[in-house]
Amino acid sequence: MKREKKTLGLVAAAFFLAAGACTEPALAYFTTHVSAAGGHELELDFTTTVPKEEVSQWVKYLEIENTGNEDCYVRVKAFAGEGIGLQWTADGNWSKGPEDYWYLRTPLSPGSTAGGISVKIDKGAAKDDFNVIVVQECAPVSYGADGKPLGFEETDWSQRAEVKTDSAGAENRGDEG
Repeated sequence: MKREKKTLGLVAAAFFLAAGACTEPALAYFTTHVSAAGGHELELDFTTTVPKEEVSQWVKYLEIENTGNEDCYVRVKAFAGEGIGLQWTADGNWSKGPEDYWYLRTPLSPGSTAGGISVKIDKGAAKDDFNVIVVQECAPVSYGADGKPLGFEETDWSQRAEVKTDSAGAENRGDEG
């Protein structure tokens, strides 16, 4: 009996020693996590903003400003929830294009503002609380072999700005997308 207690005690001690040796790596496995934060500020030579967006009598009036350093083409599109109809009105400086975008026909020079476009909101079956979101995009003006700007129809809207980092950690702007 004494021998069985001694054996049982040794087995229990060995178990607790083995469990204690494995506990820290096991806990580390189950509690390891990583968090990251940060970003890169990217300055492009062609940028635009919507400095003025007024709503009156269920019409949203827009102005787009070129805040960059180069000429650019601009396009706008509006999104709304189900049951909300949108009807665009634009002067001759704008053209309706593919995918329900409205395109500014001429390049917008730095510091210039383009207006003359609005969207009428027809609430229809929508509830009282809803949003109409206007998205505006810009693209650099491309030039032909003759040095003249290509039209807005020929602008490559699929371009994406890409930040590349060299081996020293310095940022370089890439034009491929």
